[in-house]
This record gives sequence, structure tokens and C-alpha cells, in this order.
Amino acid sequence: MAVSQLQSDVQQELRWEPEVDARHIVVSSEDSAITLSGYVPSYYEKTRAVAAAERVYGVKAVADELEVRLNATHEKDDSDIAASIAHVLEWNSTLSQENIKAKVSGGNVTLTGEVAWKYEHDVAERLINHLLGVQSVVNRITVKPRVMASTVEKQITNALERHAALDARRIHVSTSGTKAVLTGHVHSLDEDRIARGAAWSAAGVTEVEDHLVVQP
Repeated sequence: MAVSQLQSDVQQELRWEPEVDARHIVVSSEDSAITLSGYVPSYYEKTRAVAAAERVYGVKAVADELEVRLNATHEKDDSDIAASIAHVLEWNSTLSQENIKAKVSGGNVTLTGEVAWKYEHDVAERLINHLLGVQSVVNRITVKPRVMASTVEKQITNALERHAALDARRIHVSTSGTKAVLTGHVHSLDEDRIARGAAWSAAGVTEVEDHLVVQP
């Protein structure tokens, strides 16, 4: 695929993504790597723009150089952001009983604490991504499972085989303690993300080592 075509495909995907205002996003490419620069009006849009670029066929890497420029009406004090975080965590049925803390400085949020499942780690981050005033989110929540399944490797393999968007024959799963290791090939960064998500969904997994190679 020609570089100019790949660049054009990413630009079109950004314009197609309803959750992204792509008017001020600049797309450049080198080989199969895409760089996003310019600015967006919220941190959530920044994450969605990167996700949109990653799912384009032929993209093997995305460099995120996007700046968040908040609309004047969206600017919040750190104390207001911290209060909003406390409320969304308290009112979320998945996270209300978990030990999660947030530090806010200049709109930049750092999450710490412990949860039992990787999906809880991800849910916490997604909730904060949506809040007005947030400039960035660093997720340092650790996953410490309360149980360790004895058949994790088989569980992950079965999950990959069930997923319609993946060719599980090209993906190999091995485990070492609470770590899952993925090797083999996928067709896109989006497939790589799906495979990692399937591995993280297994009970007891605290780390996923991703050695998957993107081969369009």
C-alpha cells in the first residue's frame, strides 16, 4: 500500500469517526507508521483519534503528538476535576468498592490503587477520559487477582477462537505464572488490541506480554 494512500485512509477514518473533530488533526506517514499532530478539544477525542488510526488496514504504528486544547467552557480547576472523579468512581457499580485513588495536577490525572481484574483497570481510565477539564490520564492502577485459574492458557485460546474478528490459528498463547504471552501474527493494530483484550479477560492474569507481529 502506497504511503500516500495509507495517509489518505487514516484521514478519511478520522473524518468518519463521529466522536472526533478532525478539522485540526494533521496526519503524516512514513512507511507503515502514522503520526498524528495538531490539536483536539478534549482528552477523550485524543484517545478516540489514536484508536481510529490504529484500526486502519496497513498501519503498524501510531505516534500520538496531539495536543489537547480545551474549550473555554470546558476548563476546570483541579479541585473540580478531583470532585468529578470521586463521584464517577463512587457511582460506578464495578468500581465503588475498589481501592482507587486519583491525583490531579494542571488537569493531568494519575490513577493509583489496586483492582482484581484488568477490565476494572480499564473502566476506571475510560470514565476519567470523558470528564471535562482532563488533559491526560496516567493509569498506574495495579491488577492483583484474588484467584488464579489453573487453565488460563486454554481460556485465552478459546476466547481468541470465539472472536469473529481474529484468525486465532495465527496466534499462540503461553503462560508463565500470572503472565500471558502472545506470539504470532495479526492483520492490523486493531486485531492486536482485540487479542490483548482477550488475554486480559482471563481470570488471574496480571500481565500480558505482546509479541504479535502486524502483517497486513
